[in-house]
Amino acid sequence: MTLQLRTVIYSGSIEIVNVPILTCQTCYRSVVHDAVKGDLTSLIEQISREEGMSSEIRFDERNELAFLLMKASDKELFHEPLPDIVEERINELLDIMLLAQSLQNQEWIEETRNRLKQITDHYMIRR
Repeated sequence: MTLQLRTVIYSGSIEIVNVPILTCQTCYRSVVHDAVKGDLTSLIEQISREEGMSSEIRFDERNELAFLLMKASDKELFHEPLPDIVEERINELLDIMLLAQSLQNQEWIEETRNRLKQITDHYMIRR
């Protein structure tokens, strides 16, 4: 199975870009990566409830694993080890958390906490 960031088209008109997809090299069957299925399902439910959503949605802006995969595949960062990229993102999110807490913005705090959880649920930094 190969892992790629691909576009998922919902309802024939909404493109969800940078979704982690696994593809079998033998039968060419593709499936959404298990680690992001829940977030993709939630996004699709949100799209079906809301009118006027953009015709293109960047999944990497809503899911940290997709964000990290996109960042790791960036040609400019190709030389950086994955643990360094993950550690840098965790530090960015912790800085955002401090700012959100200083502003006492509960919604932002919760969103940042959820983003950190997406990383820590699926990745262990080894040094």
